[in-house]
Amino acid sequence: MAVKIRLKRMGAKQKPFYRIIVADSRSPRDGRFIETVGTYDPIKENDNITVNEERVLSWLQNGAQPTDTVKSILRNKGIWAKYKNKEGK
Repeated sequence: MAVKIRLKRMGAKQKPFYRIIVADSRSPRDGRFIETVGTYDPIKENDNITVNEERVLSWLQNGAQPTDTVKSILRNKGIWAKYKNKEGK
C-alpha cells in the first residue's frame, strides 16, 4: 500500500481550510484517511500551520511520501530538514 501525506480540503466555498492527513494514495482527496497530522489555514495571517512533528517524522521514516505542497509546508516548519538529518545517519 502506497501511503501519502497530503491535504484534505475543508471549509466553506471561497474560505478554504486544509487538514494535513496520511492516506492511501488510491483514496480520493476528501475520502478515507489513516490519520490527521496537522492543519493549514491559508486565510489566516499568523500561525496558520500546525503540525504534529513526531507523527509526521514517524510516517516519513515508515515510507510515506509527501505531496509537493506538504513538502513545502514541512520545509517551512523545519521538519523536512530533521527528517533528512535522521535519514542520513
